[in-house]
Amino acid sequence: MRPVAALILRLAVAVLGLLLVAAVGAGLWFRGHLRSSLPRLDGTASAPGLGAPVTVERDDLGMPTIRARDRIDATRALGWLHAQDRFFQMDLLRRASAGELAALAGARALPRDRLARRHGFRRLAGQVLAGLDPADRALLEAYAAGANAGLAALGASPWEYLALRSTPEPWRPEDSLLVGYSLVLDLQDSTGRYERTLMTLRDTYGDDVLPFFAPLVGPDDAALDGTVAPLPPIPGPKLINLRARPLSALPAAPAAGLAWREMPSADPFPFPAPDPELRPGSNAFALAGSLTAGGAALVANDMHLALAVPAIWYRASLAFAGRTLTGVTLPGTPFVVAGSNGDIAWGFTNAQVDSGDLIAVETNSLAPNLYKAPGHGDEFLRIERRRETIAVRGGEPVTEDYEWTVWGPVVGRNHRERPLALKWVAHDPAAMNLGLLQLEQARTTDEAVASAHRAGISHVNLIVGDRAGAIAWTIAGRLPRRVGYDGRLPSTWSFGDRRWDGYLPPAEVPVLRGGDSSLPGRLWSANQRHVGGAALARLGDGAYATPPRAAQIRDGLARLTAATPRDLLAVQLDDRALFLQPWHARLLAVLTPAAVAGQPARAELRRRAEVWEGRASPEAVSYRLVREFRQAVLRRALGPIFAPCVEAMPDFDSRRLQLEPALQALLRERPLHLLEARYASWDELLTAAADDTAAALAALGSDPAAATWGARNRAAIRHPLSAAIPLVGRWLDLPADPLPGDSDLPRYQSPAHGASQRLVVAPGREAEGILQVPGGQSGHPLSPYYRAGHAAWVRGEPSPLLPGATRHTLSLQP
Repeated sequence: MRPVAALILRLAVAVLGLLLVAAVGAGLWFRGHLRSSLPRLDGTASAPGLGAPVTVERDDLGMPTIRARDRIDATRALGWLHAQDRFFQMDLLRRASAGELAALAGARALPRDRLARRHGFRRLAGQVLAGLDPADRALLEAYAAGANAGLAALGASPWEYLALRSTPEPWRPEDSLLVGYSLVLDLQDSTGRYERTLMTLRDTYGDDVLPFFAPLVGPDDAALDGTVAPLPPIPGPKLINLRARPLSALPAAPAAGLAWREMPSADPFPFPAPDPELRPGSNAFALAGSLTAGGAALVANDMHLALAVPAIWYRASLAFAGRTLTGVTLPGTPFVVAGSNGDIAWGFTNAQVDSGDLIAVETNSLAPNLYKAPGHGDEFLRIERRRETIAVRGGEPVTEDYEWTVWGPVVGRNHRERPLALKWVAHDPAAMNLGLLQLEQARTTDEAVASAHRAGISHVNLIVGDRAGAIAWTIAGRLPRRVGYDGRLPSTWSFGDRRWDGYLPPAEVPVLRGGDSSLPGRLWSANQRHVGGAALARLGDGAYATPPRAAQIRDGLARLTAATPRDLLAVQLDDRALFLQPWHARLLAVLTPAAVAGQPARAELRRRAEVWEGRASPEAVSYRLVREFRQAVLRRALGPIFAPCVEAMPDFDSRRLQLEPALQALLRERPLHLLEARYASWDELLTAAADDTAAALAALGSDPAAATWGARNRAAIRHPLSAAIPLVGRWLDLPADPLPGDSDLPRYQSPAHGASQRLVVAPGREAEGILQVPGGQSGHPLSPYYRAGHAAWVRGEPSPLLPGATRHTLSLQP
């Protein structure tokens, strides 16, 4: 080898060696940083401000039992633990409602920040904090102090901040309120989209069409009080006549499996993207003591939320002043959100009541920035423009202007181009408080109901039972008292005859107890409409869930006597496909021998769909195909009807309408004027939908496993940063297990959305209770508790509610 070549080779080897050493060194440094940021499990640590030492015992799942002198010390210790295990999650939640995610995560988070900034929740949280009574404010201050002490006690900042090249900001008392507002944004309609959808349907076709496609009370509802109503008649050809439309004006058929064209939502980063076919929901139900084996009430709750790493809930047991609270807490807040205190057990579902109204603003025809409002006579008010500056990591700040009226922000326009202002309970500081904490002290269902009526939280259904066997349902959260209108559609308030007259007093908030139910001793909540008549008029319509899931839970409870926690867990895990069973029969009726003759794709569809598994189980093939067929029928039958609505309102959300009764009526009566002109008959439409399904099946290839429901419904439970970290990112995610369940049955499940916990407990008999959580306690990937409990959640195993044997003990000192 020539000397020059040898020299170059030696230099290259030296450089590569240096690079290797640098890479190894960087890896060792990063691993050292990771280990330094692990939560502390044993020994002694400082938590300044404690009134007395606090002991924290952890079991095999990392679930802590906090033993404290009083609630304020338990709160400080809980904040300490939350910050140690979950500070990054806490940070994301406060930033989500404040519209400050881009400052941490960069420009990709701007769409979400822009939506949040419209509401000014950072400012609202400060106002709420200032208005709290001293005891509640002291609790939030203790939680914040504990969180900051827990953050400081880590050997290094949480690892996510190293990955983002950022530094965590201290926790402030108002940040816990921002976490509450993040749930408000997730659970309520912050843009008036549902009301605008109803408005657009009404404006397109008239008042007589709206109740057919969007009935408030339907024929198959599963309300607690048993109320139902027949579907109005099918709209006649004078109202809708698809045959008269030029064929060229009809929307092109989209890909099979999508109902019809919908406006995509803003990028949800850094949170999981929602499944476009899924309607969010939760389950809670209870049996009175007369129907349980132990004589106490039995309460079950599985709240359906976005699934990510770490899981949203943090298991904990708080023992103080002779009381023990056990259940799930929300990092960033001091609450036990769902669980038991030994005397009562409780759980929640999203209420879907009408918490906000769209107001058609009467503007000046010559100066559209001026408008009329009651109490100002002939004087015009000026539409306010509020400017928000959004910090962006790695970029320049972005400014956004938002229009505001005396009622709230402008969120859209009606068909007359008048601004639509959102009057929303969440914008009132008086609607947020710490009243939920009073549930901890309740000893009976009556006391729990009274606490719910004082609570200022996002509107939820409370299902509660006590150790004496009583059960109850009611609504928690402030409810507007409407005057002069029902709130389902936008209206003008300019003349003073329509308004909110404060909030409903507790005496007017509906309450149903076990004996009031249409099935005595049983209560069920699955985001459906719960009551009818005057009670429904007070609650309004916030897009109630379709009834199949609630009906299946109701019927499951009807069969139970002498029930145990495992019996209620079986109801939670019920994946029988009762809703789609008639659709299976319909698909086979379409695929007759004559229809499949000479049609290989149809014949293969018939062969694969013929054996009905009857469940949304991972191995099911016919379930997936029948589900696909129903979606294709929806698209072909209703897509042309809603096409003008989508043209008028690009984010028209037909998925939130109660469409099944209308669709069944169309398929039963087969009106020709509601059949698009490309079909000669309704049978031809159904055959085309079957062909869509056959094409979707063929697109999956020859591998039989690719056509199973499990292949479609595979877990995508990911860490917010996993996609952004090369090579090791997927190590942060949970296994991509095929999952049973779907949205129209009790075991509600999609890849990244589903049961965020499964709780079953009888107060006073907590040792028999069950608690499953889809992820581990810790957000640190090197922690033994990062994935602990996930496998039991996937398999539906009855893991215990109460902590197990102590494996680690930590003493927190003042």
